[in-house]
Amino acid sequence: MWKRIECVAIYTEDIEKSVEFYQSLGLTKAWEAFQDEEKQWKLIGMKYPDGSSELVLKNNPNLKFAETEIVVEDVRETYESLKSNPEVQWIRTPFPNSLGGHVAVMQAPDGNVFVLVGK
Repeated sequence: MWKRIECVAIYTEDIEKSVEFYQSLGLTKAWEAFQDEEKQWKLIGMKYPDGSSELVLKNNPNLKFAETEIVVEDVRETYESLKSNPEVQWIRTPFPNSLGGHVAVMQAPDGNVFVLVGK
């Protein structure tokens, strides 16, 4: 079902300071967006030198946990195969994204949050 890690999103209080730190380690700022309509909480994508994946920085204090984005073949199929498991909590059931695919957000039985992306 799972193909690869696309990115890992981590919380930081001082997002600009974090950008500088990760740039000093060789990552490059690739994009910046806001998580909310009020433009209060930022997301900044940091690319690895080989372009294989991203580290995403977020400063929303309501999201002080790491989120791992996983590429799956089919988000809706993955959801269907896991929805009967009472230990998996669905934060967001599958919804369409702007790229023509789907996204879903789940909390695994161990408490880790995964963002599933794919067709």
